[in-house]
Amino acid sequence: MDMSDKNQISLNTSINNNNQAGADNSLVDREAEDRERQARDLKAGLHPLRHKFVFWYTRRNPGVRTQTPYEESIKRLVDFSTVEGFWVCYCHFARPSTLPSPTDLHLFKEGIRPLWEDSANCNGGKWIIRFKKAVSGRFWEDLVLALVGDQLDYGDNICGAVLSIRFSEDILSVWNRNSADHQAVMGLRDAIKRHLKLPHSYVMEYKPHDASLRDNSSYRNTWLRG
Repeated sequence: MDMSDKNQISLNTSINNNNQAGADNSLVDREAEDRERQARDLKAGLHPLRHKFVFWYTRRNPGVRTQTPYEESIKRLVDFSTVEGFWVCYCHFARPSTLPSPTDLHLFKEGIRPLWEDSANCNGGKWIIRFKKAVSGRFWEDLVLALVGDQLDYGDNICGAVLSIRFSEDILSVWNRNSADHQAVMGLRDAIKRHLKLPHSYVMEYKPHDASLRDNSSYRNTWLRG
């Protein structure tokens, strides 16, 4: 290994460490904001959620190339922080089975954008499950309720979830913060399987976001199956 290689490794390590430190500081600030929000909601007679969430939406025209950056194509729909707020917005959403393909629905904690490069996501990855279109809506709703209700183990490691509506199948993915924490990654897999009561025939796949950045693909070339 020559000196330029060593310098590049040192630079990459420094960038990763800085990204992780920034994400950790952001998490602490967000937790403090959540506590203040919960106190306000309780005082108002509402039922506060542990986290504030945002629904996002992405719609692309099949077969049409666009110069619009992906970040600009993601539309923020609505945010909510109470049980009441969730049901007000969720009851008015179109069902996944009625949405055109390709479409993505995103549910993420407030302050985390559904982008690989976001500081909360850049060191993480996602668990991927492929569903027949006839059943994807039910599994998506079960997952949404689990995230909103903070019912999954390793919930602090979860950033959000995505339902990708495609032509022949629908794909559900759960994004986590740290792909290097093997215990948390596998624990999250088991929690998802348990909560969704996934049949044994379903295979879950995992892919780190840095791998997605390298091959510019969300769901191809997954690294882990379980």
